[in-house]
Amino acid sequence: MSTPAKFVWYELMTPDAKAAEAYYSHVIGWTMQDAGMPGGAYTLLSAGGHTLGGLMALPPEAAAMGTPPCWTGYIGVDDVDASAARIASRGGKVLRSPEDIPGVGRFAVVADPHGAAFIVFRGNAAEAPPAPAPDMPGSIGWHELHASDGPAAMAFYAEQFRWTQADAMDMGPMGTYQLFATGGNAVGGIMTKMPEMPVPFWLYYINVEAIDAAAQRATASGGKVINGPMEVPGGSWIVNCIDPQGAHFAMVAPKR
Repeated sequence: MSTPAKFVWYELMTPDAKAAEAYYSHVIGWTMQDAGMPGGAYTLLSAGGHTLGGLMALPPEAAAMGTPPCWTGYIGVDDVDASAARIASRGGKVLRSPEDIPGVGRFAVVADPHGAAFIVFRGNAAEAPPAPAPDMPGSIGWHELHASDGPAAMAFYAEQFRWTQADAMDMGPMGTYQLFATGGNAVGGIMTKMPEMPVPFWLYYINVEAIDAAAQRATASGGKVINGPMEVPGGSWIVNCIDPQGAHFAMVAPKR
């Protein structure tokens, strides 16, 4: 892989897909469209003319394995099979072996050595569609890894995907918040998780226009705000939330 791998897709697995569609269309403003995929319902999420992710019912086999409702990021790679094997060789796990999505691409569900899950993916298209502006409402504005060991996690992702360290912020007793870039400006941060967090996980921040109004929509529609609104370095405002079905997500805005 000659250039850094980027996040290319975001997917929600939820026990009630129709309820989740209604929730996120109201809270975020996403346009929902059925993908028309054979063998199961899959809803495409779009904003500003860009299709950004998908939403589907949590498969019974995943639920049986203890998979909670969750958002998962897809990282684009040149070779899914080689990437999955390399992740396993460095202490990660292959949770679902590489397989094809007919007409779409090839993927594998994996976890880093600390247990945070994500998906490696290669699409069939000759070139990826243009990415939205980094602050476009409805797009994913930040990627945050709560790891068992932040520095070790940064080293793992740097080796696997050529991610580079950007600025680092000292959070005192909470440790260091290490920003990372996938080519260009920083797109996320990696930190050692708080002890009360049961497992490492990736958290995705959705861009919204104003944080207070978005937080009000999130709670009025049955979700919970578990942290914030809080101003972060640079002047943006964030909230951490749980949707009505139990999936964690976050929102970021340039103003309250």
